[in-house]
Amino acid sequence: MAKLIFGSRIGKQGKIRLACTAILFDSEQKVLLTRRSDNGRWCLPGGGMDPGESIEECCLREMKEETGLSVQIKRMVGIYSNPDMLVEYPDSRVQSVAVTFEVEAVGGELGLSDETTGFAYFSLDEIKKLDLMEPHHERIADALSMKREAYIK
Repeated sequence: MAKLIFGSRIGKQGKIRLACTAILFDSEQKVLLTRRSDNGRWCLPGGGMDPGESIEECCLREMKEETGLSVQIKRMVGIYSNPDMLVEYPDSRVQSVAVTFEVEAVGGELGLSDETTGFAYFSLDEIKKLDLMEPHHERIADALSMKREAYIK
């Protein structure tokens, strides 16, 4: 089960892990979120990059694995690396460096996976009421700002 731990420079207690998250808007500007099977929390689709793949390939693979959708990348929203956050898994502790992309669906069928127990599109007001992984609030807000240049945080 993934657990977030916050503290001053707590990232020093983990290994660096490159990851990605994907933001997919529907026609009403609602955001696709998935519910994690390991901790029941809502999140943006995404995950860790595997050796031998690019960050773009990671994003496309994670979207397909977690949602069933084939996507293409529209733009990079930002790069996020919080030294005050540690992600604790049963077998490891990591400080994530996450690249967030806005994507658009080009095929596939939205569905569940081994990693997800739910999915839905949510408005910002609806998101505020969810148990959403904390870092994902900022990434969604950044994507909605429509800033041309990527955020580096």
